[in-house]
Amino acid sequence: MNAEIPVEPGSSRPGKMRIVFAALPLVIFAGLAAIFWSQLDSGRDISEIPSALIGTEAPALAMPPLEGATFKGAAMPALTDAVIKGKLTLVNVWASWCVPCREENPIILELAKDPRLTVVGINYKDQTDNALRFLGELGNPFSAIGVDPRGKSAIDWGVYGIPESYLVDASGTIVYKRVGPFDERSLKDGLFPAIEKAVAK
Repeated sequence: MNAEIPVEPGSSRPGKMRIVFAALPLVIFAGLAAIFWSQLDSGRDISEIPSALIGTEAPALAMPPLEGATFKGAAMPALTDAVIKGKLTLVNVWASWCVPCREENPIILELAKDPRLTVVGINYKDQTDNALRFLGELGNPFSAIGVDPRGKSAIDWGVYGIPESYLVDASGTIVYKRVGPFDERSLKDGLFPAIEKAVAK
């Protein structure tokens, strides 16, 4: 004869624990969804990612040129500190394989016409032939291009993903950063005010 194990009346602890564990992923998901929605609903441009580099000296530039590229009929210079020294400079990180970079190129071409601004490029993890084809098809807005085949310089600049742009003032300080392609809103609310402020210094 088998003895029965007594069970306290109303005891359902194992069942309750299973319910708690089953509901836990739903609670976590709901919390993350609420945070994500609050960011979207805030009206803040999530591509304007704060950078620890803003307000600090720009990383050193010492990249070889994009061989075969030209600027004003001469061989494209390498991207070095000397190229941007004492100038208000927009440093644009781009690649031929980057679709948003293609969409952004007409805007960078227009920005290069601004006499207050020097526009240079970091060609990121690209093939030379493809980069030259990109510039030949879409136009070259850059007065200097540095080649960054392994992305080492991009790491120094804190690149999240391309295209990215950094405004460096005449003293060599990063004063603005844009993640993703420029559009009308980011120009009006971000870059142009930053340029005006830098020029007024």
